[in-house]
Amino acid sequence: MKRLARYASVGVGATAAHYALLVLVVEAWHWPAWLGSGAGALLGAQIAFWANRRYTFDHRGPWWPAWCRFHATAGAGALLGMLLVELGVRAGLHYLLAQAAATVIVMLISFAANRAWTFRHR
Repeated sequence: MKRLARYASVGVGATAAHYALLVLVVEAWHWPAWLGSGAGALLGAQIAFWANRRYTFDHRGPWWPAWCRFHATAGAGALLGMLLVELGVRAGLHYLLAQAAATVIVMLISFAANRAWTFRHR
């Protein structure tokens, strides 16, 4: 539970950056919400990797293999999030509400993947 709490706290910062970029590209540049969700996820992933590597998982191994594994996981999460946002918007939800639901779902799945694969202790 301690690691999940740390993962969630790191996620707050990464998610804030994600949502800021999402709102910017949707409201100012009129991107579709699903595309803004993907762009925000990429930004948030950069922030989340470094914080999770040290703070959440105390990973001391080589950073490059972990970075590749993390971004494979983050990429899958971003695609899932983009799909969920698009489905939510098509169902009539505001894009930020759809993104909020996608964030919770993707966070739980990606925590399990990162704990078991990306930053596992060997």
